[in-house]
Amino acid sequence: MEQLYRHFGASTAMNQKNTKSGQEPLYETISQILRHNIASGHLPEGLVLIEGPIAKLMQTSRAPVQASLRMLHAEGLVQRFRGRGYLVGPPNKACVPIRRSLDEFDVEIPEASRSALVVRGTWLRVYDQVEAEIAACQIFGEFRVIETEMADYLGVSRTVARDVLSRLNERGLIRKGASSHWLAGPLTAKTLSEKYELRGIMEPAALRLAADHIDPIQITTLRAQIDQDKLKSAAALDDAFMRHCLSRAPNSALVELIGNNRLLLSAVDKALNGLGLPADTVAIEQYRTLFDLIGARQIEAATEFLREHLREMSHKSLVRLKIVALVPESESLPRYLSSV
Repeated sequence: MEQLYRHFGASTAMNQKNTKSGQEPLYETISQILRHNIASGHLPEGLVLIEGPIAKLMQTSRAPVQASLRMLHAEGLVQRFRGRGYLVGPPNKACVPIRRSLDEFDVEIPEASRSALVVRGTWLRVYDQVEAEIAACQIFGEFRVIETEMADYLGVSRTVARDVLSRLNERGLIRKGASSHWLAGPLTAKTLSEKYELRGIMEPAALRLAADHIDPIQITTLRAQIDQDKLKSAAALDDAFMRHCLSRAPNSALVELIGNNRLLLSAVDKALNGLGLPADTVAIEQYRTLFDLIGARQIEAATEFLREHLREMSHKSLVRLKIVALVPESESLPRYLSSV
């Protein structure tokens, strides 16, 4: 525990020296808060930490909480277990899971961290909208993203617009051109094929690693939701597969790579669905079979089935992209996007 205090103190001092409040990545701010509460004993050993309640407490989305928990796991402050979430405590220590609401614990959020959450929360409120709009534009070609126009369009400061653009750049949705302008797209068949090829390599490997950490009760629940038509889209099932299966792999670097690789594909899929392309009912049935295999602990069969499923998804996505090539550029694209 003394080592943890030294680690937290050094981390805090470093961040105070090198960053302004609200300028460090959001997951780092959340990590600092969790480290502090683990070190002080406010979050006791064995406490089950789940993304949703932490995101609610921090008033953020789940993504930075996922990154934060993976970071703390890599640091040895939390451990994986057979249930959902993480346990507070080092990986080599046996802990009895404590399943209680975070509201029951006196979680401390230092004022500097609280201010940082407020600052970062501003861009979070507009990020999903911008991500969807920029993903949608890429299926029509290459576009310049104009920072000043974005700030005006969203009704936010240029600092917030910069935060959004930086995050989009980190996640591979935009890039800097030769003239230092932000550019998005075009989405090509080559890009699409390469991303699915990566999925076919990484995701079966992650599923095999995650096998002993997947919660069978959660898989049973997912199957019931499919049967009850509560999960009606391939995209929702794909998200559930990532959240409850692949993200359980005890290799945080691999999980992060998978998440980043999936981002553009997921965003583009939503954009294509928004154009009125029909739902993929075959993919829904394939996910039903995949969850059946995972629930029956037939992991090798599940990984092979997953590879075949991804090959089919790659082919279907290329066909959908060709269909969109015949559709005229949308007139509803926001004014901060300028066709190149």
